[in-house]
Amino acid sequence: MRVRIPLPKFLPPIVWLVRLLVGAYPRWIGCTPKATQRIYFANHTSHMDTVVLWAALPAALRANTRPVAARDYWGGGGLKTRIAQDELNVVMIDRAREDRTADPLDPLRDALTHGFSLIIFPEGTRSPQPLPGPFRSGLYTLAQEFPQVELIPVYIENLHRSMPKGALLPVPIICTVRFGAPLALAEGEAKEQFLSRARNAVIALAD
Repeated sequence: MRVRIPLPKFLPPIVWLVRLLVGAYPRWIGCTPKATQRIYFANHTSHMDTVVLWAALPAALRANTRPVAARDYWGGGGLKTRIAQDELNVVMIDRAREDRTADPLDPLRDALTHGFSLIIFPEGTRSPQPLPGPFRSGLYTLAQEFPQVELIPVYIENLHRSMPKGALLPVPIICTVRFGAPLALAEGEAKEQFLSRARNAVIALAD
């Protein structure tokens, strides 16, 4: 099923800018946009992935969906930090692990416990290739601890060409955001098997 979401008459500045530059057109292939608590997990090729996926959601879902992003990039001050805090309501994670006693998943657990949906990139870092690399274990852990939350695979097309790793400014190229069918952790499913299945669900949306 494919559902097109009409653009509202008023868009926040960051959403308007993203739509102007790259389109961020949503394609709801395996699910529909609805107010269900979800974890959207996607391939990660560009610093724009976070904003593009968030902008592709309807306004009613954006209000309750928080992207997960690295503090070392989005929390360094300046315009990026203002966008992260004021527009995106980002959940910051500490990739540097300065506090070795802290669990980096705790901020995600807190957001989910308070009813928010999340946007995550299970690779953990950007890839120069359009298809995702191996997923880290965080998605598996959250699937175990929050079985009531829907897991939605997402493929972001063309951002590896619009703003590849190392680029300072995006090249205007039309990008689509494809939302797939919900994925569930099977009873007794091994971590490696689940993460491979989740990765393949994202890759399948690239076709």
